[in-house]
Amino acid sequence: MVPRLFEINDQPWFPQFLREKVQDNLYTAWTFRVPLLQAQSPAQLVSSILFRVLGDSTTSYTFVDFAAGAGGPTPVIESELNRQLKAQSREPVRFVLTDLHPHVKAWKAAAKKSHYLDYVAEPVDAARAPESLHTQTQTQQQQAGKKLFRIFNLAFHHFDDRLASQIVKDTLRTSDGFGIFELQDRTPTSFFMCFLVGLLFFFITPIFFWRSPLHLIFTYLLPIIPGVLVFDGYISSMRTRSIREIAQMLQQYPEEAKGWTVLSGKEMHTLGIGYLTWFICVKEQGGVVDERSL
Repeated sequence: MVPRLFEINDQPWFPQFLREKVQDNLYTAWTFRVPLLQAQSPAQLVSSILFRVLGDSTTSYTFVDFAAGAGGPTPVIESELNRQLKAQSREPVRFVLTDLHPHVKAWKAAAKKSHYLDYVAEPVDAARAPESLHTQTQTQQQQAGKKLFRIFNLAFHHFDDRLASQIVKDTLRTSDGFGIFELQDRTPTSFFMCFLVGLLFFFITPIFFWRSPLHLIFTYLLPIIPGVLVFDGYISSMRTRSIREIAQMLQQYPEEAKGWTVLSGKEMHTLGIGYLTWFICVKEQGGVVDERSL
């Protein structure tokens, strides 16, 4: 972790209109598949991991994004996961968007496109999730026998060690499963990947954002958007925790961690240089924290 450095897009002094443009690019990076270099988009890869790792228990959960930002890849993950479930004639699952700083306008637009995507308009602190949220979710789940599964997409590295530890404890206390997904790590190839992502947008911005003059101006005339993407990508890489470091956070709470099984892995999302690190924990009856995958 590098707590003394910061990501520009997180800072209050960074103009909101530029923050939104950077978030648009991050969404594109999650959902766009680069031909030949990617078999599927990173968002599709996350849905495939959830589908494969959770297996038959996938439909027993409601998935709650506790750091959704402007929506990020979650709407695509929901769509792809439910597509895979439908292909096997299985019931769909519901996703819920939450954040400490709700983006209600963006979430509302996303929710209109799917019957299985919802949001909480009030602020939700991932370290102290309100009882009302759990009560509401449990009330809705009991009839369908659902459990609560938290997801953190490209988000967990934003929390310092103290806050991340609090989030882990609250998650163990109030949830039945959680998944952490990061597109970067502390390796030279990750830094190179961040540089290539910034470079990529010089080529694809006219395709995705040709209707946005500001996007074009701040990509080509004043390349602030790709510059922030690369800089923040470097900081994110340095701050991203390894699988073992996340596991050690769980081990700080032996009582709360009783009955949880740990699964983890690292899978390529971009040929030769881009890897998605995932860490999934599920609560099992009568079990203990399983460290075989660590």
